[in-house]
Amino acid sequence: MERTHVMELPRLIVVGEENIKDLGKFLKRLNTPRRVSLISGTSVRRIVVGGIEESLREAGIGWAWHETRRNDLASIAMIQSEIESDESSLIAGIGGGRAVDIAKMIAFNLKIPFASIPTAASHDGIASPFVSIIGKKPHSVVATAPLGVFIDIGIIKKAPRRLLASGCGDLVANIIAVRDWELGRDRNNEYYGRYAADLAMMSARIVMENARTFAEGGIDERVVVEALISAGVASCIAGSSRPCSGAEHLFSHAMDKLAPGTGLHGEKCGIGAIMMAKLQGQDWERIACALRDVGAPTSAEEVGIRTEDLVEALIIAQDLRPDRYTILKEVKMDREKALDLARTTKVI
Repeated sequence: MERTHVMELPRLIVVGEENIKDLGKFLKRLNTPRRVSLISGTSVRRIVVGGIEESLREAGIGWAWHETRRNDLASIAMIQSEIESDESSLIAGIGGGRAVDIAKMIAFNLKIPFASIPTAASHDGIASPFVSIIGKKPHSVVATAPLGVFIDIGIIKKAPRRLLASGCGDLVANIIAVRDWELGRDRNNEYYGRYAADLAMMSARIVMENARTFAEGGIDERVVVEALISAGVASCIAGSSRPCSGAEHLFSHAMDKLAPGTGLHGEKCGIGAIMMAKLQGQDWERIACALRDVGAPTSAEEVGIRTEDLVEALIIAQDLRPDRYTILKEVKMDREKALDLARTTKVI
């Protein structure tokens, strides 16, 4: 008997250009909040505060700001306690991965609707129900999908280009994740959702097929943003992170454990994708070429990963989530094999 899974999808997604002035109208369409709790980092707040507050004022919505510094459980608990006194009917995460993830987690804990307002296109969490927090579990955990997603491409364009390239790395990683999901279906009789898998692969192909064009004329922010949204929705449809998280993400999570703060999430997923593609028998050189074209790193040295940490990450990656079947289940990874894999794929 097939298991039941829940598809929790965003109700409203808006992607525009210089449209931050419409944020208040957007939030009113979601659930007509009288007051909203806004979660962001200090630097992001400084950039968007004027436009957001003016928009909320015009829409007759009150607000309270909460600043993030870390995404550990203690910090989340502190902000959550503050928000409980806001009497808000909506929580909005404004910024990069940390602010959006924290808002998502707190909204889940308090059972309050959540809106995702990313200011950088660095990962696919902007539309998914999954969060990455510093805690006992070294991998993403499920929270709640955003009720709505609001994106101002003008703000995305002002973010460091490294963040956009990281988003491309997170998308390319879907190639590995979907293949691992197929392995789970074939070897472990795991549920496999064809539609979710195809949607995730389409998001990856958008980058792969346009990488050369991006190299010559610059990355098209809207294309990447829409692909990241689609990837997040694929996870919503699957009811798990399966279509967008495989062995390459386990490698990234292992690096987070061994060398926290080294490299961006999408950068490590991209590097992991190169190596896992080799193990899966896929065209790892094509993946590496596409990543280079979009300006994403393809070697450990480029993001400051030490060889000893990379080797250890490859060895422990599968153990971080033994329930998830990936290509690493079929390889008895040791130091010699890890070094050979990294050298063969030119990661080291």
